[in-house]
Amino acid sequence: MKLNLTPYFFILPALILIIIFVLYPISATISLSFLSPEGYFVGFDNYIRVLSRREVINYDGILKGYFPMGAIVHNAIWILIHLPLSTLLGLVLAVLLQNVKGSSIIKSIIFLGMVTPLIVGGIIIRFTFDREVGVVNMFLKAIGLGHLVRTWTMYPDTALFSLILGSVWLWTGFSLILYSAGLAMIPKEYYEAAKIDGASSMQIFFRITLPLLKPVTTTVVTMTLLWELKIFDIVYVATYGGPGGASNVLALLMYFLAFRSLDFNASSVIATLLTALTLIVAIVMFKYVVRK
Repeated sequence: MKLNLTPYFFILPALILIIIFVLYPISATISLSFLSPEGYFVGFDNYIRVLSRREVINYDGILKGYFPMGAIVHNAIWILIHLPLSTLLGLVLAVLLQNVKGSSIIKSIIFLGMVTPLIVGGIIIRFTFDREVGVVNMFLKAIGLGHLVRTWTMYPDTALFSLILGSVWLWTGFSLILYSAGLAMIPKEYYEAAKIDGASSMQIFFRITLPLLKPVTTTVVTMTLLWELKIFDIVYVATYGGPGGASNVLALLMYFLAFRSLDFNASSVIATLLTALTLIVAIVMFKYVVRK
């Protein structure tokens, strides 16, 4: 039987590009994380050295409740706040705008945050929380809370939270569009039958809408988690990880170690950890989808 090699020639260019720009950099980064600057194998010494750094995990800050707490903890805080907020907001807005005339215009306005370059988004966040021209401080003055006015990104106790809340606007459009598409796929007969049976709006939402949106929720949660783990642009532009590392995150720390400290081995450790975390999230969510 003669083997037909024609199909393999079509995928060969893509395969070569994947090897050069994906597989080789990943393998080189992982191997670099186990080497000394001189090129000798040092096992997990680099990992121990990196994970014991104050910039990665600041135990004093964690125990005493002040910032900086370390880049890993900051990423975790980002996930704990940003993930439920952006997911829930997208879901609620999609449901509320489902049968509203002109909802496409409102959705387009909300989706602007998603198509805004993150560099620009970081600048917008910085000005949003600025003392003089920030919308947040103008609102506080309007409701009689002028004593709280400050440049929120310049204080260790508020810098990280300012970036997280600002990033909710940038990402909510993603979950809104996906949930809107998911709602459009649910047959209207389900809702009509539920109303005939006397079900309330809340019962319809929790018994019909929410269960049927599980695949969409899985996609939204997975993509949001991956985005939060590799967040870089917003922090770099808005605060540069400051003040005093209070808003530093893993991807920015990796950049600092590589191109400011020229410690490529330590930077490779951070890159490997980020890769492992993203792979774990992707594999867990993939298994969940397959099981469903």
